[in-house]
Amino acid sequence: MIVTRAEVISGLKVSVLAAGPPVAEAGAAMVLVHGRGASADDILGIADLLEAPGFVYLAPQAAGNAWYPMPFTYPLEENEPHLSRSLGVIEGILAHLAAGGLDVERTILLGFSQGACLSLEFAARNPRRYGGVVGLSGGLIGPDGLARDGSGSLDGTPVFLGCSDVDPWIGIERVRFSADFLEKLGGDVDLRVYPGMGHTIVGDELGAVRGMIGGIPGSAR
Repeated sequence: MIVTRAEVISGLKVSVLAAGPPVAEAGAAMVLVHGRGASADDILGIADLLEAPGFVYLAPQAAGNAWYPMPFTYPLEENEPHLSRSLGVIEGILAHLAAGGLDVERTILLGFSQGACLSLEFAARNPRRYGGVVGLSGGLIGPDGLARDGSGSLDGTPVFLGCSDVDPWIGIERVRFSADFLEKLGGDVDLRVYPGMGHTIVGDELGAVRGMIGGIPGSAR
């Protein structure tokens, strides 16, 4: 069973739970971003299912268990300043990992639901080569038709998006749009739509993440 600990990250105004080896001893990292109403402890349970002992897992805890207050398809200004602060949390964790010797090419961003939306939005706004980007039941943030900066490149980053075709919170067309946009940014996108699935995570999605883990050089120290 996974053992969690508090991770002290200078400058962050949210708490962060960690599992696995210390950053300096890990071969790779995964940033796990929980959904609305959930917690860092909840999403860290994924680490038990992935069975990747060389990874350090870091899971930030949103204030009030939400990264931003309104639905993710609302105008951006209605979710500010919370959205920008929450995106800054991910940037702060990546900086902490880099300081410990783990660059973004050995770091996977993974989120579920609201956390998936935040993780995908972060990658779209900060395109570079990551170890991987995983959006489980989520999509890019903002209203339909929002003008987006398509500059920069994900440089072949493996991107996995999985969602139900009848998810009550995440419209499948937004997921498809997100997959297309991230592919245009240079992501190697794997989109899987699960007929009739609930708002949950299934074994096939975890299998895709395991495959992503196996593609990171030096992930097992």
